[in-house]
Amino acid sequence: MNGLIDHALAPLAAAVHAGRIPGGVLGIVDRGGRRAIRSVGSAQLRPTERPMTDQTWFDLASLTKVLFTTPRILALAADGRIDLDAPLTTVIPDFRQYNPDNWERKVTFRQCLGHQTPFPAVFPIYTYGRDPDLLRAFVLQHEWQAGPAVYSDINFILLGLALERLEGRSIRQLEPGPGFAWSADPDHAAATEDDTWRHRVLVGEVHDDNCSALMGAGHAGLFGTADAILTFAAERLGDSGPDALIRTPLSARRTHGWERPYEGWSGGEACSAATIGHTGFTGTGVWIDFERGRAWTLLTNRIHPTRHFDSGIVALRRATGNLVSAEQEV
Repeated sequence: MNGLIDHALAPLAAAVHAGRIPGGVLGIVDRGGRRAIRSVGSAQLRPTERPMTDQTWFDLASLTKVLFTTPRILALAADGRIDLDAPLTTVIPDFRQYNPDNWERKVTFRQCLGHQTPFPAVFPIYTYGRDPDLLRAFVLQHEWQAGPAVYSDINFILLGLALERLEGRSIRQLEPGPGFAWSADPDHAAATEDDTWRHRVLVGEVHDDNCSALMGAGHAGLFGTADAILTFAAERLGDSGPDALIRTPLSARRTHGWERPYEGWSGGEACSAATIGHTGFTGTGVWIDFERGRAWTLLTNRIHPTRHFDSGIVALRRATGNLVSAEQEV
């Protein structure tokens, strides 16, 4: 395992050396639980500089969708508390309540998990205020413009609202899962962006502006380390319970919550067809290859101090995945 990770670390080390990314952590685990973690570069450059470590905490961004929201929705379905093919209104009856015949009221849990809805790809909810209750009401009563089915945070914001209704607590009051949290100690966290909305470099607090304004949401907000992600992935490598649906295709590119291999996808072309993965805007990612019994996570702070820079993250993820997916350890 040590030889494999040292070999697979080369693209990340090169990106850091070239100044495209401040730093990052790579972790690999196999079905037997053997794991290795390596870190390189800086966790923060501004206003002060700190080194990256194997234990650095990251804002996992959209990995929240697959590490937190998806498992809980699937567990609720397995327990019979929700029907994945029923509309969200079975749990959120007031969703678009003033127009009972509109398309939003017909959207199902499974469609949200697979991003098979007409919601827009991006929507700046945070520009409508900072009151989380008001913004929740806005999400539920806004007349959403229907478009083609695309990857949309709105799908998982709605799933998060359903979780809150079912549990009677806000997202941030829910247990984030072993090894995860809703914030992190700034002294041990990777910095993200110098945020123009909050007027500071964000460290240990959620980067996603919609999640920040909502004070917790189903699409972003989770923090964790490479070690915590590897533990999660190793459990799924041997899992045949409710989470088995994460391997069940819903489209050419997606399963329940996760992505599956397609031409140009983030996991590279060397992984098996029985691989799932997901990425996060802050520069994070996790991939699980069930056929090879191997999983890996690549965590970077590629948007520090700004997102408006070509970090090369797409090529970096693919190159790393191709090296990790080598048939034999080196």
